[in-house]
Amino acid sequence: MLLYFVLTILQVNPVRAFPVGTSKAEAPCSSSVDERDSYRDGHSPVSTSQNPYREGYQPVAVITSSGPSGIVQILPSLSGSKPDTTGTVVTRLETGGRAGSIPLLTSPISIPTALLTPLGPELKPPNTPVMAPATAASDIFALPIATTPPALSFQVRKDHPVPRLGVAGPAPIGTNKFYANFFLGNQNAPSYVHPYSVAWAKGQGATSSWGMSISHIEASQRVYGQVTPQTGAAKYFLNPVGVQSLCLSAVELGSTTALTTDNLSSHTVNVNLHTNSKAQPLITFPLVQGMGFVTAVYKGGTPLINTGVFFKTVTKSTKGPKPGVTKYTLYLEDGKVWHVYSYSAKGDTLDLKVINNGAAQAAKPFDGIVQVAKDPGNAEPVIDAASGAYPVGVTLSGTASGSKGTYTFTFQKAGFSDVKLLMYALPHHVDSFDDATHKAISPAKLQTTTKGVAVGVVADSWTMVEPNMPVSMGFAPWDPVSGPKNKLSNSAINTISPVALKELSQNVDQQANQNSMYFSGKALAKFASLCFTVNDLLKNPKLAQSGLANLKAAFSRFSANKQQYPLYYETAWGGVVSSATYQSGNNGADFGNTYYNDHHFHYGYFIIAAAIIGYLDPTWLTKANVDYVNTLVRDIANPSPADKIFPVSRNFDWYHGHSWAHGLYETLDGKDQESSSEDAMHAYAIKMWGRTIKDANMEARGNLMLAITARSLNQYYLYTEDNKVQPSNFVGNKVAGILFENKCDHTTYFGANIEYIQGIHMLPLLASTKLTRPANFVKQEWAAYFDKGRADKIEGGWKGILYGNLATVDPKTAWEFFTTKNFDPSWLDGGASLTWYQAYCAGWDGGHFAQ
Repeated sequence: MLLYFVLTILQVNPVRAFPVGTSKAEAPCSSSVDERDSYRDGHSPVSTSQNPYREGYQPVAVITSSGPSGIVQILPSLSGSKPDTTGTVVTRLETGGRAGSIPLLTSPISIPTALLTPLGPELKPPNTPVMAPATAASDIFALPIATTPPALSFQVRKDHPVPRLGVAGPAPIGTNKFYANFFLGNQNAPSYVHPYSVAWAKGQGATSSWGMSISHIEASQRVYGQVTPQTGAAKYFLNPVGVQSLCLSAVELGSTTALTTDNLSSHTVNVNLHTNSKAQPLITFPLVQGMGFVTAVYKGGTPLINTGVFFKTVTKSTKGPKPGVTKYTLYLEDGKVWHVYSYSAKGDTLDLKVINNGAAQAAKPFDGIVQVAKDPGNAEPVIDAASGAYPVGVTLSGTASGSKGTYTFTFQKAGFSDVKLLMYALPHHVDSFDDATHKAISPAKLQTTTKGVAVGVVADSWTMVEPNMPVSMGFAPWDPVSGPKNKLSNSAINTISPVALKELSQNVDQQANQNSMYFSGKALAKFASLCFTVNDLLKNPKLAQSGLANLKAAFSRFSANKQQYPLYYETAWGGVVSSATYQSGNNGADFGNTYYNDHHFHYGYFIIAAAIIGYLDPTWLTKANVDYVNTLVRDIANPSPADKIFPVSRNFDWYHGHSWAHGLYETLDGKDQESSSEDAMHAYAIKMWGRTIKDANMEARGNLMLAITARSLNQYYLYTEDNKVQPSNFVGNKVAGILFENKCDHTTYFGANIEYIQGIHMLPLLASTKLTRPANFVKQEWAAYFDKGRADKIEGGWKGILYGNLATVDPKTAWEFFTTKNFDPSWLDGGASLTWYQAYCAGWDGGHFAQ
């Protein structure tokens, strides 16, 4: 049976396919095909005899029909082919580079052979600035932290275990960004720009195209895991990959096609397709997070549009949405509608000819833009109006005034300068839009893979407002409503002090001397917290100074870069990495640090430790020490492109509102992050280091990051019963588990015990914990998994983590657990202290329940 395709020339908008008429006459087509082949051979480096698509474009019999509004073309379908609307799903964890070890320090801690002797004089943390001015700039992102190379103690390596595939231009390069799959592995795993995903088809899939495949997945296409009886929630939800709804390609592309990237920044990248590795780009795709269109800039290639879902109807509007813009509407076999727009500054129009139900191509080479957008069903006028313009860059700026912070995305654009951009915003953006941005919201809405429904915004900039940044938060326990809790009752102090003396007398250098930056940082941060607790909460500054002296000595091993695996500064990608993989060949060494996994976790612990050391002893803030810590901050959170040593914002994604931990490993499901609480920790560390060194811009950025993180985590990571963003049959898990760009999997890389899955989103317990883990969520999670004695059945350090989490909503019960006479030290993670847990519990209501 013939499949009916309509190429209708219409006089009005919106366009509709004209029904097939009854008067039919056969028309020959072989001569036109021969002429097209001849023309193609004259303009393409790939001859028709070599063209891998040649078989699919054999001459077909065309039957035409006249009607009052156009001409109908009736074409046969591709023989033996079926539309692919399901793609493939990845239900397994892609664990390349991921260590399977539990992220707790579990080795026994030696009992101190002697207790510390308090020293004098007392520490007196200053109340006045000791370094830079303490007033934030008008743009807190404008100034770099520094622009100098790391200290000479960092060995410089010009090589890296991961090659830079097709990357044009020098380092630094964002390693944890949405576009990384384009320069990793086979270069054809998807990139998730939201709401679309794009991937180099690379001659594969239903289309066998060599162009850029474009996909958008509806909520109805999700795949869910088995239901957990305890909660009734699905173990995971994921979105199929490889659905090639459309592919933007060129006739000239074939088996010699090469892919390169340039203009790599924190929010954008250009992906270029070349006919071969030595040729200039034939098509460039500027990719920007949230873009409303997928735009292809053709540079003399002959446009070719393929579909693995198959055309059902193709229509062309003779009255385009604006002068010079040609519009086609593609109705696919899955019932979805896509619009295609084209424009050429040279005045050439895009004249597409439908070859069969899998392909349409232009009659000649084209210089200009071709844009595609999926129609949500009610937004065609919005899409029409926004066509012809496209984003090519994003400038991030921000302000801080008191507790109010703002951040603005200013989009650089190309194409029609007088056309406002259509960009899609995620739920946490919409919730924080200022009035002007909120007024630019359009009816366009499209489902995203893991971030709910995106809303189209017609504007060239967005401004988001965070009205309640945690500016009063310090190192002490803190509450979003009542603020710091830095006074303990005498009874609580008397209970905690003997514990603190024993823990502070432990050998910090021995505990920190690990073959892992992650575990070393956790040990240093634990002792720093101990020193603060003893000094500020237990009011024993002389004892604190004794512990601080040992802590500074242990920290100096790392500031001198003489730890077991020293850090290298490598110039291939541009960053500070562990030498562990260089020396061992194990790409998962130290949780993949060398491959840029988890840097914000690893270095965040060092930064918070340094913030406390500098707070307690400002004389420690020498240039060498400040430069060392700032190097770590720059590696994970460089604010400015003026710093050419590190990429801007390696980990924190200002579009998504949280960080990505996943480094230089190709993966079909995109970037991911496991521990949302350690993500919050790194933002808190930056805030507090900025406060310690009186860098007001850094402190403001940390405050802003914390506020944004709290907002985004409670929509995408941590779920209360009323969560409307994530699937209703998944929110019962209470946490995402591992959040990928393309799926949520309620598990961990190191095991599926429930205390692992929930607990990795609890550690470490910090002053910031109550901000990012609200009381309502903590209570619901506890009731779902750990109440009625279930927490007491948990073994090892996870039990302490659970009760530390409980302290945020029920400090009395947590206090009773941490002060019980038969408390087992094995219930403590080696990166946490009993002193801090007890002090945190006692901080609420002054610890009067400890009387």
